[in-house]
Amino acid sequence: MRRQLLGAIAMATVSGLSLAAAALAADEDPKLVVNGEIEMITRAPAPEHVPNFSEVTSGWLYRTEETQALQMDDFENPGMLNVEQAIADFNAPAGPEGQSCSTCHESPDVLRGVRATYPKWDEEHKEVQTVEMQVNECVTERMKAEPWDYDGARMVNMSALIASVSRGMPVNVAIDGPVAPTWEKGKELYYTRFGQLELSCANCHEDHYGDMIRADHLSQGQINGFPAYRLQNAGLVSVHNRFKGCVRDTRAETFAVGSPEFVAIELYLASRGNGLSVEGPSVRH
Repeated sequence: MRRQLLGAIAMATVSGLSLAAAALAADEDPKLVVNGEIEMITRAPAPEHVPNFSEVTSGWLYRTEETQALQMDDFENPGMLNVEQAIADFNAPAGPEGQSCSTCHESPDVLRGVRATYPKWDEEHKEVQTVEMQVNECVTERMKAEPWDYDGARMVNMSALIASVSRGMPVNVAIDGPVAPTWEKGKELYYTRFGQLELSCANCHEDHYGDMIRADHLSQGQINGFPAYRLQNAGLVSVHNRFKGCVRDTRAETFAVGSPEFVAIELYLASRGNGLSVEGPSVRH
């Protein structure tokens, strides 16, 4: 039965190849420019540590023209409503001393460039931290408030706000030094087959990007656009939430958001997109 199912998946992707090629050929080199002024890098030479690719490409390139257009205008991008909510949280007092994010960071614009370098090593805590971990460090250690839910609405919105002020900047995530063991773990997980379907991340996003699956195009699985507003979810989705969905689709027990496994995968995937622009909040199907 498993072999039959895998065969059906393979046939579906092959049969959809011509449709995928036709869609991408409609405009072989579309330009992503947000609000007519923020130019995005959607194609870049593959980093040396990325095997089997000569070029890395944004997931935006694999979307329909209608979906692409939503991301090109902040008034049309539904994810920007979440950014507005995060601005309110950015300025809201919390904790016993009534501090807020703006107490230390005058405005969100001060955080420009942060998203482009995360996950990264935190010397004080001797660990690789994601943006969400850094936010909770500020919330609990600086503001002395209760931690936010790692995948809760406030956290996803704040991650989108932090990403939004870095849009257009190239991703530049370090993979050497103290982060190297975590990066290697992420690479191992990326190529590990999971679940009853025995599929790895690479089976879809490296072996079959550009093909069709479930009436949609497979991208390279780049995460430079997260958090992403997914039309099928009608909401903003964090990258760890998307990881959960991918692992679940292999019919495997998934890891938890914020787990060491997902932090490692995030670091590895972020580094695969080095050179592409920060796009979050992006719009995807």
